[in-house]
Amino acid sequence: MVPARTRLTLQVLPLVVVLLVFFVFPLLIVLAVSFFHYDDMGMKPGFTLENYAAVLDTGLTYRLYWSMIKFAVMTWACTLVIGFLVAYFLVFHVRSKLIAIGLFLVCTVPFWTSNIIRMISWLPLLGKQGLINSALVGTGVIHQPLQFLLFSDFSVVVSYVHIFTIFMIVPIFNTMSRIDRALFEAARDAGLSRLQTMLQVVIPLTRNGIALGSIFVVTLVMGDFYIVKVLSGGGRASILSAVYDDISTLLFPQAAAQSVFLIIIVMLMVGIILRVVDVRKELVDRQ
Repeated sequence: MVPARTRLTLQVLPLVVVLLVFFVFPLLIVLAVSFFHYDDMGMKPGFTLENYAAVLDTGLTYRLYWSMIKFAVMTWACTLVIGFLVAYFLVFHVRSKLIAIGLFLVCTVPFWTSNIIRMISWLPLLGKQGLINSALVGTGVIHQPLQFLLFSDFSVVVSYVHIFTIFMIVPIFNTMSRIDRALFEAARDAGLSRLQTMLQVVIPLTRNGIALGSIFVVTLVMGDFYIVKVLSGGGRASILSAVYDDISTLLFPQAAAQSVFLIIIVMLMVGIILRVVDVRKELVDRQ
């Protein structure tokens, strides 16, 4: 008879091996390379802080981080509002659970195509001669095409919201679906309005879903470089664009140092979210 502790260890072992091979070891390699020496002959194993100094000495690094953090916050705010309202409607206003699940699956339809195709689909809509400007000019609402719709921060955020909102809807929908409906009857008996019920009952009980969705959206935005490059018209760039440029010029140690900084910034942002909402504690309490 295999002891329960040994059986549990054997069950967890495959996951541990996969995480070590495909997650921990690559990160350790990137961290080690970030301290390597680099000269005209190539990179050499060693320990130096020159790569980190080169990254921090340029103002471009700070501008790139500020730009991506700004996009992450704006995208997070938009996806949170949209995701919360969509999930609230599906859970509490669609009476048939089958229809609610069907409508929820409709939200996943955009995932049947690639992110690049969904991103490019905004070009004919937001351009100077695009459908939106043509419709506004044709109806007399405006006399000149709106310049800010495409190749701007606006178009970048619109594309991010379009692509990443589903990552906010899913965890919020999953959390809301577990709320006991008897709480709404208690709220009505206590004299709370629908808005007060949402603020004092629904939102506190969906904090873990909001936190998980926030982590997904923030990390995905911070890890993007193609959308911001194309839809900003080259006027904006991301940290990963700088990493890509370093790799293209064979500056692997500097690219590794830049990657380490990006990981640290993302971990800090995730840490702030987890500081506000202790997801692990709430999941344990629900069990």
